[in-house]
Amino acid sequence: MSIRDDRSGAADDWFIDPIIRKVIGGDFSLDNNPLAWQRDAVCSQTDPEAFFPEKGGSTRDAKKICSGCDVKQQCLDYALKNDERFGIWGGLSERERRKLKRRA
Repeated sequence: MSIRDDRSGAADDWFIDPIIRKVIGGDFSLDNNPLAWQRDAVCSQTDPEAFFPEKGGSTRDAKKICSGCDVKQQCLDYALKNDERFGIWGGLSERERRKLKRRA
């Protein structure tokens, strides 16, 4: 695995938390790994900037990508559990995740 993906300039493994990588090791193919769902995330194959739009920017493209993702629920669960404050996770913006948490 290369450090950078030549097409986009983004790291190949941009979606894996580097702190967790050091704590639990670099083998993310294990099924008991809490982040194993990220292997199958459609966003890992797209431009990460779409998932972190500028303030007031459109979330439409990211949400469209999320809509067809097999691990959308795991992604949303991760964001809610870890209080992710930025970006689109599981098809929801930070504002939408806040509303969801308030209703729960």
